[in-house]
Amino acid sequence: MPVILQDAPSAPGHAPHRQASLSISVSNSQIQENVDIATVYQIFPDEVLGSGQFGVVYGGKHRKTGRDVAVKVIDKLRFPTKQESQLRNEVAILQSLRHPGIVNLECMFETPEKVFVVMEKLHGDMLEMILSSEKGRLPERLTKFLITQILVALRHLHFKNIVHCDLKPENVLLASADPFPQVKLCDFGFARIIGEKSFRRSVVGTPAYLAPEVLLNQGYNRSLDMWSVGVIMYVSLSGTFPFNEDEDINDQIQNAAFMYPACPWSHISAGAIDLINNLLQVKMRKRYSVDKSLSHPWLQEYQTWLDLRELEGKMGERYITHESDDARWEQFVAEHPLPGPGLPADRELGGALPPQDHEMQGLAERISVL
Repeated sequence: MPVILQDAPSAPGHAPHRQASLSISVSNSQIQENVDIATVYQIFPDEVLGSGQFGVVYGGKHRKTGRDVAVKVIDKLRFPTKQESQLRNEVAILQSLRHPGIVNLECMFETPEKVFVVMEKLHGDMLEMILSSEKGRLPERLTKFLITQILVALRHLHFKNIVHCDLKPENVLLASADPFPQVKLCDFGFARIIGEKSFRRSVVGTPAYLAPEVLLNQGYNRSLDMWSVGVIMYVSLSGTFPFNEDEDINDQIQNAAFMYPACPWSHISAGAIDLINNLLQVKMRKRYSVDKSLSHPWLQEYQTWLDLRELEGKMGERYITHESDDARWEQFVAEHPLPGPGLPADRELGGALPPQDHEMQGLAERISVL
């Protein structure tokens, strides 16, 4: 792993000073000494993108290319050794991953007092998208689009025997302000390397999204992430948690004690509910895998395929859909009438636009300010 000696940026309001720092770079194979970080990146202390247990994330810019970046600044003196270990775990795992659906780590700078993790800059997260929607929940069409991307990124992780262990809407970032954006998984501080038939027992993650086996200390594997996907689906479509946080949430989770209140679930398709039910299974062996979820009829829809193909066209890379499905969808189009020229371009094939999709225009306007 290449190592670069660099200078740390001064804290806002303090005079700059030179201090040797260690930078772990994932792309630069040269070793340099006495390189001032300020000559590589400009950090904007007034542009706070977020904050968490590890510190504050600021906007920044690569001076040479003008590329926008996000810089996570961590005060090493303010968090314990365990959290420092989680940060290093996140960096190590991100260095091993290269996938369009996973946030890209550029490099890490370290001084005796601070750590600076430089990543690609994104535009808000899935939680902001949910909260900004007019009804406080997402339309089914958009949810299918987002969940499919999450599952494809998870498939890459699980193929590498990596379990995220802390999936939640806040850790699903939007790559743009588009109404149908590319999304990327982030925050791998709790991620673990677990084989297909292996189990871990350490308690990880955020309580509201934790699977029963974690709470029961029974050992967990990659199916932990699938439970979290089920909770994300429920939250996205309803704007509420499946489990009541005002009561004993652990007991509810351990028994999968959740319901589908008529408002709003009477307006949500049976297919969505069926997939959630198969993800929120207490027994791990009954819980849907990534591949089984991607094959579910709710996600295997022509409109969803079109939306994803449009995204891939914008990205210039095909990584979500597969060319082996093209013939199947071409046959579908041949057997089903397409909308006439007088109909809206986003109208569903063979029927009226679902009520949820009428929210899309207003939603796009609200997302654009994130």
